[in-house]
Amino acid sequence: MRTSDGPPGNGGKRSETASSTLSSTVLLYWLLGLTVLLVVSGYLSDRESRLVPFLIILPAFVAGVGTVRQTVLTAGWVVLVVTGSVLYHPLQTAANLSLIAFSIVLGGLSVAGCRWRIRKNEEIARLRSASAALQRQILRPLPLLTDQLLVDGLYEPAEEDSMVGGDVYEVVASPYGSRVLIADVQGKGLPAIGTAFAVLGAFREAAFREPDLPAVVDALENAVLRHNAFAKQTGDPERFVTALVLSVDSGYKAQAVNCGHVPLYILYGERTGPVLFRDPGVPLGLGSLASEPRPVEWFDFPSGATLLLCTDGVTEARDPSGAFYPLEERLAHWRDASPEQVVRTLRAELLRHTLGNLRDDLAVLAVRRNSPAAH
Repeated sequence: MRTSDGPPGNGGKRSETASSTLSSTVLLYWLLGLTVLLVVSGYLSDRESRLVPFLIILPAFVAGVGTVRQTVLTAGWVVLVVTGSVLYHPLQTAANLSLIAFSIVLGGLSVAGCRWRIRKNEEIARLRSASAALQRQILRPLPLLTDQLLVDGLYEPAEEDSMVGGDVYEVVASPYGSRVLIADVQGKGLPAIGTAFAVLGAFREAAFREPDLPAVVDALENAVLRHNAFAKQTGDPERFVTALVLSVDSGYKAQAVNCGHVPLYILYGERTGPVLFRDPGVPLGLGSLASEPRPVEWFDFPSGATLLLCTDGVTEARDPSGAFYPLEERLAHWRDASPEQVVRTLRAELLRHTLGNLRDDLAVLAVRRNSPAAH
């Protein structure tokens, strides 16, 4: 689970310093070193007034990585050096005043650009802080532990400045065993949060209340329908939700309902691969389109086996050539890995496969039966 940095500190100077990755001492050395290099090179080649103007672009560079104070210092230094160079060794054209004016204008624009960048970074920091607080209300940090299960995993939204996306998960310890949900709300980021709240709230209540898994799924379906009815009244788009719902008790078997979601996989010796073999049901919110109820499948879930649940951010991750990440081919390599190792390896391979360019929200759960020693 990704976490967010705390809110930015109070006060402009503190925020400005925190947003800078450029040391003032390093900047000073660069200014002096670059100035001496250009002046000496120009002096030796008798072209000083043509080399020194290259300093004019330096404030723009500092504006992208430094503070406003550092940018002002750099702009003032460049104007001073350019003016001194022109006065000491004037050009043979009318470009003297133009060169000085250009250095002043570009320096001023650089300072303004630096102010805008820092203000934007502070807004992003506040947004990330608010999103992180919202995330803590929606998604509990992993790993999660119940009497029957140990659940590890990861969650990463595709939007860099949003801590919450369209993928959600939950694990509930109920009188009827442990219930697990992983779902993908249609759409991304904050616009899908309302639907995510509806699904998670319904699951947390129904998973504890309903003895049968189909009844839990029916509660999720009704929650999405009610939310869509409200969205229609307010002019927001109606959404559907793909979901995979599990129920695991102390027995050898478990049951699942797939609502149009990515397949469920098991990592266990020669059985490694997909678990469910019936056609998945329709996504939540589209139940009226189906001619029969969503199927419930029982399957073997022995001790030592790991169930892998994920969203299409995994199965549809592409490399630069457009090839999908080969999840099923990789499963055999993780047969003996712990849930934590599976999650860590999968994330590393996805980043390597996509060159760090994940285009969709990413949610993964690795589920294993809990051992008595874990209590």
